[in-house]
Amino acid sequence: MKVISAVLLVAVVWSQEWKSALSDSIIHIGAIFDEAARKDDEVFRLAVADLNLNNEILETEKITISVEFVDGNNPFQAVQEACELMNRGILALVSSIGCMSAGSLQTLADAMHIPHLFIQRSTAGTPRSACPQTGRLPGTDDYTLMVRPPVYLNEVIMQVVSEYSWQKFILFYDSDFDIRGIEDFLDRTSQQGMDVSLQKVESNINMMITSLFRTMRVEELHRYRDTLRRAVLFMSPATAKAFITEVVETNLVAFDCHWILINEEISDYDLQELVMKSIGRLTLVRQTFPMPQNATQRCVKHNHRINNSLCDPKNPKSQQLEITNRYIYDTVLLLANTFHRKLEDRKWHSMASLSCIRKNSKPWQGGKSMLDTVKKFGVSGLTSFLEFTDNGTNPNIFFEILGTNYGEDRGRGVSRLATWDPVHGLNGTLTDRKLENNMRGVVLRVVTVLEEPFVMVSENVLGKPKKYQGYSIDVLDALSNYLGFKYEIYVAPDHKYGSLQPDGQWNGLMGELVFKRADVGLSALTITPERESVVDFTTRYMDYSVGVLLRKAERTVDMFACLAPFDLSLWACIAGTVLLIGILVYLLNWLNPPRLPMGSVSSTTLYNSMWFVYGSFVQQGGEVPYTTLATRMMMGFWWMFALIVISSYTANLAAFLTITRIENSIQSLQDLSKQTELPYGTVLDSAVYDQVRSKAMNPFERDPMYSQMWRMINRTGGGENNVEESKEGIRKVKYGRFGFVWDAAVLEYVANNDEDCSFYTVSNTAPDRGYGIAMQHGSPYRDIFSQRILELQQNGDMDILKLKWWPKDSPCDLYGSVQTRQRGSALDIHSFAGVFCVLAAGVVLSCLIAMVESWWSRRKGSRVPSKETQADGPSARQAADPCPHSPNEHPLALGGQTQNQTPNTANTNVPTATHYQPPACCDIPCALIVQHSYEPTNPSELAPKMRMTTFTTSPPTPRTIRRSTWSTYTAGLTACAPRMKAPTSSSPPLPSI
Repeated sequence: MKVISAVLLVAVVWSQEWKSALSDSIIHIGAIFDEAARKDDEVFRLAVADLNLNNEILETEKITISVEFVDGNNPFQAVQEACELMNRGILALVSSIGCMSAGSLQTLADAMHIPHLFIQRSTAGTPRSACPQTGRLPGTDDYTLMVRPPVYLNEVIMQVVSEYSWQKFILFYDSDFDIRGIEDFLDRTSQQGMDVSLQKVESNINMMITSLFRTMRVEELHRYRDTLRRAVLFMSPATAKAFITEVVETNLVAFDCHWILINEEISDYDLQELVMKSIGRLTLVRQTFPMPQNATQRCVKHNHRINNSLCDPKNPKSQQLEITNRYIYDTVLLLANTFHRKLEDRKWHSMASLSCIRKNSKPWQGGKSMLDTVKKFGVSGLTSFLEFTDNGTNPNIFFEILGTNYGEDRGRGVSRLATWDPVHGLNGTLTDRKLENNMRGVVLRVVTVLEEPFVMVSENVLGKPKKYQGYSIDVLDALSNYLGFKYEIYVAPDHKYGSLQPDGQWNGLMGELVFKRADVGLSALTITPERESVVDFTTRYMDYSVGVLLRKAERTVDMFACLAPFDLSLWACIAGTVLLIGILVYLLNWLNPPRLPMGSVSSTTLYNSMWFVYGSFVQQGGEVPYTTLATRMMMGFWWMFALIVISSYTANLAAFLTITRIENSIQSLQDLSKQTELPYGTVLDSAVYDQVRSKAMNPFERDPMYSQMWRMINRTGGGENNVEESKEGIRKVKYGRFGFVWDAAVLEYVANNDEDCSFYTVSNTAPDRGYGIAMQHGSPYRDIFSQRILELQQNGDMDILKLKWWPKDSPCDLYGSVQTRQRGSALDIHSFAGVFCVLAAGVVLSCLIAMVESWWSRRKGSRVPSKETQADGPSARQAADPCPHSPNEHPLALGGQTQNQTPNTANTNVPTATHYQPPACCDIPCALIVQHSYEPTNPSELAPKMRMTTFTTSPPTPRTIRRSTWSTYTAGLTACAPRMKAPTSSSPPLPSI
């Protein structure tokens, strides 16, 4: 009982003292705080205590306070508590609540003429949204002063996004954020053509992320990951930390993401935690308060001193201050300075006890004067400088933009990038540079697939790592030398580029990147939409097009290449012309026989005419003289014709024997698709396979060429014409009838390095995609690799690397089916085999004819008397001679003389002749061999003895012999030989005349 009585006594005494203090004090301030913001009350009481203890502003007067806590979303409660404070008598009302309750307090303050200093407080630390305007009667004053500056988040974030040149990003906001606060920002982004997506972050973030994985397909999830590369967060620091932690742990973001968190209420402690939990690049926009570097200047403000625990940035209590706490402290300082000036001016108005319930309640008379004094002067405090404009807003606000660099390491350093204020705008430059050029110390794990000439094994020593070479390896080495990174390379376990399996997983090289077992994928890897949905690609470092590898037709040996200059029909015309001209020459000579010179025993038979025309055509001349004008005219034009024909043949023969022409029926992919005789295919489930299938099956842009190719490639389900690896396809082309559809660059290298030069390629002229370097989705190295590749292309270094593997001076003809390449070379035996065959045929035919003639001569010669028969005398000769005749009519033996002829040895130059008539009993013509001989009369002449033998069907008459100019005639008769055959070895010798 004694204890209870003592407690009651203390309570009564304290209440009496409090009433006495209220009655003695002339400065009384009321405050209404959100019941969730107990720290505002703490700072408010600390500020009042500092002013009452220091006596620097109010020397003798003390400030008394009355504080009430309300629900921030209950305007009725806020008005009720405010009326209770006004009933106690207050000079000003300070509130730190939300916009909903503040609107009701604003209306009450205007009615009661009580200065209301409103400090806007966002719910649960979310970014502020501008409070809606409260309607008031015309001509009434606004007694509510906005201590916190207007919301400039729309302006700040718009300028930051524009500086980063973002065109597509997603905007996340938490459930407590009023989305109406960024309507102006969304309108401006829409006007500038930016693609902005909105997504609300639920309070249960883990459940939200889980539902994304459960409802989205793989392709949609990859597109969502790509959207998360650029994001703006409008949420409280606590929600931001939880959200960033969840998306990082679920692998929704990667090292190249860039997120912007904007919130005025981001403390240094929150900043460090956000940086620790995030990866990639993080930019933070928060409100800042410029402070002097000197500690004394920070804590001493004109005529008062700020509490050291609040003004020292190294003090833990100062680091935990919220923005509303700072504005509450400065609001108390501002009111104290206002009261001080009112007391000095002796314009003090005593407090009045106001009632909000009575209808005839009158407002405070001194409210207008107090409001004007508050708006007239400012104060320096924890928020730099607090003042009000005529419309009752605080114009002083500053933002700082902090950021980290890209990287995998958490806890990276934070640096100030720029500042922003309403007067000067952005002060600084923001660039979205991904990574610095220095990648020293970074070791990348590279997965590859062997494909000539992009990646090949150059050295494989047992017990040592394999060494690789190729065009792609050269590109990687150029990037490594410039950026400073190192790499470890290995071949994909299944030796495939990778494709999407029925279970939704990727295999091959792509699977190594998707499952993050490798950092970089490098080979003859083409950039396709399907692959780019799960991995990132650099810019193309080489163009790609589809080609086909074909085997050249083997050259057949043309033994009659000498006939190639003329067509077969032309050769037939020339042969017919020779026969026709020969016949015409014979007919002209038959109609007008020529006059032969003395001693000429030649005849103009059809055989001789043909031989003469042929000899003149081949430029070898003839034996039969033609003296008539018609014949000579005919032969003149014939010789001109022969000259033109032989000259044209000679010119064309040289060209045909030195030019190699390769003609193939397949000269393009269109030709390949139209034919069905030659089977062709590609690697099963490869990028080429998918490209042909997609272009053939797409109903909107169906290509007839690819449709026909797909029917051949997909024959029997694709197993007949397709192969498992590219090397297998190349072998099928080399050793069989097959066309291999594959990357044109790979096929050109294969054809260029074939030992037999037995391949040629056909490809599209316009590339439709390119080769790129694949990386993990969201890799921070993509942009810096792409930038360096562009520099290599611009400097010409990429062309130099390409010429190493695809030289221009190729030893093989890669495009034989597309264009004719002429190349001079020495003639080989194959080119002239036909000529030798013709000559051999002529030799064989001549030998056969000679054998027939020899046989025929021996057969006919058996009927002619031999030398023994002639030696036996007239009786023997008469017995052997079938024709009875006188001895004077028999042939003379060689060296014999007729009975009526005497030898004349005195003058050898006098021509002598013997006329011989054939026996009357012989009714067949006889061949007379006339030998013309000439012996020089002067022994000193060196001319040798000349002898010419001619054949004639009739023996020369004495008149013909006498007219001869020859010095000596000898004539002899062989026998009565049928068909005018020449004398044989069995024929009797010629008689001497």
